[in-house]
Amino acid sequence: MKRFLLALVAAFALPGCGDEPPPKPPVAKPPPPAAQPAAPKPEVKAPAPVVAPDPNKELAARVKHALESEAKIQASGIDVSADGGKVTLWGTAASAGERNRAARAAAKVEGVKSVENKLAVVKGS
Repeated sequence: MKRFLLALVAAFALPGCGDEPPPKPPVAKPPPPAAQPAAPKPEVKAPAPVVAPDPNKELAARVKHALESEAKIQASGIDVSADGGKVTLWGTAASAGERNRAARAAAKVEGVKSVENKLAVVKGS
C-alpha cells in the first residue's frame, strides 16, 4: 500500500515539475485612444492701446454743456468746435443778444483762450 501511495504521489507531482511555466491568462489590451482633433490654440491678442482723450473734444463738450446750462440760450441750434483753446461757435441764434450771451458763456469755460462767434441771427430760430 505504501508503494501504491508513493506511485500515486509521484504520478501527480512529476507533471508539475516541468521546465515550462504554466501559460498566463490572456490580458485584455485597452483600446487605443480615439483620435481627438487638436484643440485650437487660444488666440493671443495684443492689448488695446490706451487712447488719451482728445483735449479739443473735451473742451468743446464743456462749452456745449455751459451753453445748455444757460436758460436764455437755445443751445440746440449751436455747434461747438475747439482747437488748442480757440473755440468756434456755429449755428443760429434767435437774436443778437442770444448770440452775444453764447459767446460770453463760452469764454467763461476753463481752458477757453478765445471765442470765434460764427452764429447767424435768424429770427424765430
